[in-house]
Order: sequence, then C-alpha cells, then structure tokens
Amino acid sequence: MTDATDSSSSESPARSSSAGKWKLIVGGLLVIGLIIASRVLPVGDWLDAFSERVGDLGPRGIVIFVDVYVVATVLFLPGSLLTLGAGFAFGVARGFLAVSAGATMGAAAAFLIARHFARDAVSRKFGSNARFSAVDRAVGREGAKIVFLLRLSPVFPFNALNYLLGLTSVRFWPYVFASWSGMLPGTLLYVYLGYAGKAGLAAASGDAETSALKYAYLAAGLLATLGVTIYVTRLARRALRQAGGAASGGGDMPA
Repeated sequence: MTDATDSSSSESPARSSSAGKWKLIVGGLLVIGLIIASRVLPVGDWLDAFSERVGDLGPRGIVIFVDVYVVATVLFLPGSLLTLGAGFAFGVARGFLAVSAGATMGAAAAFLIARHFARDAVSRKFGSNARFSAVDRAVGREGAKIVFLLRLSPVFPFNALNYLLGLTSVRFWPYVFASWSGMLPGTLLYVYLGYAGKAGLAAASGDAETSALKYAYLAAGLLATLGVTIYVTRLARRALRQAGGAASGGGDMPA
C-alpha cells in the first residue's frame, strides 16, 4: 500500500509538468498565429469585405458574424472594423446585439486561454508593464468593478486587456458580466458610426430635402451618442485613478 501511494505521488509532478509544457506550447502557437495574422496578411481588407457580404444572409449572417468576431478577438485582429461593419451591414439594433455578443464571447474565450493555456506566454510579454501592475493591484482589491471601469475607459487595447485580465484574480463570470456591460457605450458608438456611414451614402443619392433631413437626424444621433460616451469615459478614468491610488497606497493608475 505504501509503495502504491509513493508511486502515485511521484507520478503526479511528472504529469503536472507535462501538462504545463503542453499549455506553454499551445500559448506560444497562439501568439505566433496572432502575429502572423495581424502583421503579414491583409486582415483589414478581409474584414471589410466580410461585413458587406454577411449583411445579405439574414439571421444566419448574424450568427456567422458573431462567430467570426469571437475568432478575431482571440487572434488580436482589429475588432473596430467589424464593429463599424456591423452597423453598415445590419443597422443599429441588430448590429449592436451582434457585436455585443461577439465581443463578450471573444473576451471570455481570450480570458480562459490566458488563464489556463497561455499564462506564461502572456505574463512574459506583458507582466512587467507598469500599467498592468497597477491594474492587477486594483483588480485584487475591487475585482469586477475595475474590469467594468477598464471597459468603459480602456487603459489597454481591447484585445490585449482580455488576455491580461486572465492573469488577475477576478473570477470568470463577474469578469464576463463586467466586460459585457462596460463595453456597451463604445459598442453603440462604433455601430452607430457604421450605420451613419451607410445611411449617409443612401441619403446622398436621394433628393436634396430628404438628404438634408437625413443628415440632420444622423448628426444629432451621432453627437448624442458621442457625448454620452465621452462623459462616461471621463467618469471611468477618474474612478480608475482613485481605485489605482487606493490599491497602490497613493499612486495614480496610468490612463
């Protein structure tokens, strides 16, 4: 009985080491894939063309769009182009829902990858960043509240933040909810910009009176959305500085 117990305990570290190596390999491959995809391939042009085509597919197009948004988020591809494209392809309401779903699921997937597969790779690349250190301290003190504020006023780019937050102590479901709710104002703004671009082109092809009214309506909606987003962003930055100072013993969080 003693031998069996000793054998089992001696195999455990070996299995743990092997699992750790595979996680590191997977993380390295993801990082390499992201670099190749975003720097070598014409990703921007592909996403632009995709947004135009998927708008003609109805509900199935929205599902495809959400799936692609998730993949783009995980691979560090420029989600802003897809967000604008959603407004262009689906309109404000459906585009907003599609981007919100895709961005939230993509952020959740990247978080899980960083936490369970690519922790070492992400830590080596970003762990020494001063801003991340401030965020890590603040998250350790106030949890999902800081995630919410970061989504309202991003200290880090969206894609990088998904992975970095996977290294913090925040729990998964509070992270998902805070990310979803915090991304809503920015999502609405970018989707509306995409819709306004399409509607502006359509108005330009009509009569002068209709075009003028259309442009006035679009401008008023855009200014209102922009104003709310800027106001919320300023409030979030102020709260982040206060939270960062409390977590670090008085120093401000970089913004």
